Amino acid sequence: LHTEVCTCGRTMRVMDRISARSDDMLIIRGVNVFPSQIEDVMKTFPQVASWYQIELTRKNHLDVVTLKAEVNPDFDFDQISAIEKLQKEISSKLKTALSVGIRVQLVEPKTIARSEGKAVRVIDKRKLV
Repeated sequence: LHTEVCTCGRTMRVMDRISARSDDMLIIRGVNVFPSQIEDVMKTFPQVASWYQIELTRKNHLDVVTLKAEVNPDFDFDQISAIEKLQKEISSKLKTALSVGIRVQLVEPKTIARSEGKAVRVIDKRKLV
């Protein structure tokens, strides 16, 4: 809000342009998705650590969501069938909960970049024209 007196003499407060959203809601293919909803689903899988990132891209004018999640250190990451099975289970549960398809990519522990302060959960790589 600006409180300066206008050159025309107006003394009312003037609101500046809105620059960004204050919440973290994402709109994916017309569906409102909150990262907290994704986190609630992820908490139901003990094989997965609490560190994850949501990556948004655009392919053929459609939004694509990829969830990169770290597995717990005790998970057997060398067993490909176990990884694929867990990815399918998580993806299926996310689709049921959110009504939008999300690709799941499981990664080894401590491979997602850490940041100082608030965790960077969403990486938006969509190019809006």
